[in-house]
Amino acid sequence: MLESLSVRNFVLIEKLDVDFTSGFTILSGETGAGKSILLGALGLVMGNRADVDLIRNGTDKLSVTATFSAPSSKSNINTIAKENDIEIDGSIIIKRSLSADGKSKIFINDQPVSLKLLKEFASELVEIHGQFDNQGLLNQANHIGILDNYGNYPAKLEQVKNFYNQYKQAVNNRIKALQQLEHSRQEEDNLKAWVDELQKLKPVLGEEESLSKRRTEIMNSEKIMESFNLAYSSLTQEYDIFSSIRRAENAISRINNLLDNKYGEIADTLEQSIINLDESVRQIEDATAGLSYNANEADQIEQRLFALRSAARKHQVSIDDLPQKLQEMQEKLATIENGEDNLLELSKIEEKMRLQYLQSAKELSKLRHQAASKLDEKVMAELPPLKMEKATFITKIEELPESQWNSFGTDNVSFTVSTNPNSPQGPLNKIASGGELARFMLALKVNLAADKEQKTMIFDEVDAGIGGATAQAVGTRLRDLAEKEQVLVVTHSPQVAACGQSHFKVFKQTENNITTTYITLLSSKEREEEIARMLAGEKISDEARAAAKVLIKS
Repeated sequence: MLESLSVRNFVLIEKLDVDFTSGFTILSGETGAGKSILLGALGLVMGNRADVDLIRNGTDKLSVTATFSAPSSKSNINTIAKENDIEIDGSIIIKRSLSADGKSKIFINDQPVSLKLLKEFASELVEIHGQFDNQGLLNQANHIGILDNYGNYPAKLEQVKNFYNQYKQAVNNRIKALQQLEHSRQEEDNLKAWVDELQKLKPVLGEEESLSKRRTEIMNSEKIMESFNLAYSSLTQEYDIFSSIRRAENAISRINNLLDNKYGEIADTLEQSIINLDESVRQIEDATAGLSYNANEADQIEQRLFALRSAARKHQVSIDDLPQKLQEMQEKLATIENGEDNLLELSKIEEKMRLQYLQSAKELSKLRHQAASKLDEKVMAELPPLKMEKATFITKIEELPESQWNSFGTDNVSFTVSTNPNSPQGPLNKIASGGELARFMLALKVNLAADKEQKTMIFDEVDAGIGGATAQAVGTRLRDLAEKEQVLVVTHSPQVAACGQSHFKVFKQTENNITTTYITLLSSKEREEEIARMLAGEKISDEARAAAKVLIKS
């Protein structure tokens, strides 16, 4: 329950502190007095958009604070608070401020929170039904969501959504496979030719590099041979290096014999040098013997490189990627050969997902029919007290064609009405007049809210377009609703106002060219005077006062 509202520097409101009670509360006032401003201030603590234009002229900051009584133990708000580490010990205090520089601060029980969390929190505390909210109920596209919220079967809705997504994915997989198969069939002949060509070519990873090195070797074969011959003759003929090292080794050995092998390392090094030279000569001989340069080999290498590069250009890859390209094309051919089997398997999966989705959607449809029957019965029960004994309300549920199935199932939901006996059912906005529409909306709204956790319900001029006994019936129904929930009603109807249990008047005054909105709780006498004003207008007659007393007593 909304216990109090404190507003500072909001549009025409300079300072406002108002305490609310349970039951049925009326807010009235002349047009333009500021009733919508008061609701706008409350809207801020519910998460509505905050604009610096809302800050009262001459000030640099606005603030709105709303205090709510502690929620019941089963309220969803306790779960939200726990998940976000918000302590609830008694009352819930929501405060929101906005500075002229556009900076906004939001607190719930002195803890800073995000705008998203504020909206989630406030939606569990207050429900506002404005005259423009009817547009949402008049839009048939919203009816399925409204019915589902009333029916309260979120698990089934989530299941249908998941099954629908799986079904659509299966459809997409089959379509993609079919498109790939059709595309592959179109290039099947080319694929076979290309695969045959590359199989004959037999490209090998790294082949280009090895062929290039071999070509360089052949092109420099004479220089290579000359260099090997020079190295060989230098080691074995011209200088007789072996004999020189042997003489040096013998000389060092004689010294070591005299000095107890003092210079043994030198002797070992010379001995190793002879071994290394001997090995070098052997390697040169082997290398020379292994040199083989075929006069036609260079041409063969050029032809091979040309063929590889030509194939690489054709397939727009590097030569090293040709083996991988061959494998890919072979796999494509295999896909074509196995494509029909794969497509058949995907079609089976698609049908399985379709039936799974359809079964879940039928179960959801059954729940919707049950919820619709319950809602229709309750709305119909509301109509006689609202002076619509001959009207009917029916929630129409029709099966959609398969092309229009969606994540909400296979149903098309619409709220239909008839205002006279034997008249056909039709859409709300086409069948009902303004006054009838207001009463249908009230009957719907009170029932849509009935099964939810108790909230503060605010009705903003939902009685527009009706008067007399009909307006009194609406007021009586709102007062009945207030026995279970706190109900605040902004109204211009004296019949509705007369049903209230407490009555606030919103008015504005201008002093020194500065206009300010105020709100005051009316006494019994003041209430009679206000209802008389609502009956008579600016000039209140004794007859209007007497009529006001009668309205209040009735």
